[in-house]
Amino acid sequence: MNSNMNESENKIINNKIAHRYLLFIIGLFIASMGVAFSTKAGLGTSPVASVPYSISLVSSLFTFGGWLNLLSVIQIVIQVLLLRNKCKPVEIIIQTVLAFVYGYLTNLSCWLIRQVEVRSYVGQVFFMLMGCVILAFGIWVQLKGNVAMLPGEAMNRAISQVTGKRYENVKIFFDIFYIALSAVICLVVLGRLEGVREGSIVAAILVGNIIKVYSKLFDMLVRHGEANR
Repeated sequence: MNSNMNESENKIINNKIAHRYLLFIIGLFIASMGVAFSTKAGLGTSPVASVPYSISLVSSLFTFGGWLNLLSVIQIVIQVLLLRNKCKPVEIIIQTVLAFVYGYLTNLSCWLIRQVEVRSYVGQVFFMLMGCVILAFGIWVQLKGNVAMLPGEAMNRAISQVTGKRYENVKIFFDIFYIALSAVICLVVLGRLEGVREGSIVAAILVGNIIKVYSKLFDMLVRHGEANR
């Protein structure tokens, strides 16, 4: 009897874990679509991607994806140093794998909308805003999955946990930092801005705030559902 109960409980737990990982992967793909929309807009890359993109323009040591992976490794190291004993080795391994998977998903997302043409500045702004909305939703879904995150977002979460600052505010700060660093790299080495434009600044400000909106709407729906029970 106890053996059957344990098997049933283990099955339920495994199903919940599987659902959470599925939710995370869905969030990962949604986020990659957000990046694809932002890239299609042509008004600047997303804040996190702006640094490796800028470096790839001034150094041929690695490709854009290679520099993106290197940034992910740095972000993972920062997490380990901050969380120490609270750091989960399995999650770190998953993050490392997902850092590479995310690159392939982003390429796929860009391929899916490759035939879409943006011919006016109004269209560029529309795609830029859609990119922010989609990217924020993808990150929010990853947070709800609560099994793993991309290194950049996980680093923001670790800093939030250690400092007590809201996750969204930490994200906004680092998004602005990435853009500023990218601008400095391009201006100093190339003498012009590449991959960092008004869209990057808008994304740095909007994405974190849109995540707040998603969180508030979700909490309202949960409270409304509980009130109607």
